[in-house]
Amino acid sequence: MRADDLPATAVPGAPSPPPGLVVAGHFDEGPGYGVDRPRGSDSWLFTWTTAGGGRLRQGSAQVRAGAGDLVVLAPGVPHGYGVEPGAARWRFWWVHCQARPSWTPWLRPYAGGDGLYAVGPVPADLRDRVAAAFRRMHADARWPGPGEPAGADTIVVARDTVARELALCALEEAVLLTTAGARGPEPTAGVDDRVRRAQELIAADPGAPHTVRSLAERVALSPSRFAHLFTEHLGQSPMRALREARLRHAARLLEGTELSVERVAAASGFVSPFHFTRVFRARYGTPPGAYREGIRAAIVVPKETSKGTRVR
Repeated sequence: MRADDLPATAVPGAPSPPPGLVVAGHFDEGPGYGVDRPRGSDSWLFTWTTAGGGRLRQGSAQVRAGAGDLVVLAPGVPHGYGVEPGAARWRFWWVHCQARPSWTPWLRPYAGGDGLYAVGPVPADLRDRVAAAFRRMHADARWPGPGEPAGADTIVVARDTVARELALCALEEAVLLTTAGARGPEPTAGVDDRVRRAQELIAADPGAPHTVRSLAERVALSPSRFAHLFTEHLGQSPMRALREARLRHAARLLEGTELSVERVAAASGFVSPFHFTRVFRARYGTPPGAYREGIRAAIVVPKETSKGTRVR
């Protein structure tokens, strides 16, 4: 598939891109613009609104998207989207791709049902950085494309592994920035500062030999008081949170490096490859080696795609 084969905007009933591709663009649409996909999409759809308003529907869930909102639609669910009724325009970045499984924990707190995730509003002082990540994603998808940068409104298709990985890395930054910077969901409001500090320590180095005692010492609490406070505020024990952070770290290493499963286990803080494989399978539904193979298979561009395929 070539970007030249794609229309400037999608039309009602337009199919989504084939799975495995990274296809991105930027639209500035007026009243009347809308897309309806009764069978949903074969890939994930990420939208980042920069001005105006849009309305997105996924199954029985729907949400309005305003400036500073990231809305994500999972594949396989009937969806539709368009300019918000009464809005003068909807300006937004978009990308169809296969989401990395490690993004799921970031998006989960913002689930709206039926595979719709609405993240926002992102603080105004963070929006320029998120927009820059989307611009870089758009440019990187063309690597090593023509010397002149493509206009923002150009639809681009990542043609090889390097282009896809660069684009996905930029999108990952945007997803991380929005999910971390958006107004947090209610259950995490009012978390004790010492618990937040412990979270930061875990996130900064999940492979470190953290224990309840070592974390408690870093935040000036007794181990028993720290464990109770952490569980009370976050709904899971410190060691459960540490295991989840280590599994996310391991998933990234499997996606982006050639390290053996044994080395991934060690780098992620697991004392034994056997234990790592068992908990990884329980968390992601597949052993580490198969997970890596699945990620690589998902980014292989189909050898043949029909010209004139209409997307977005």
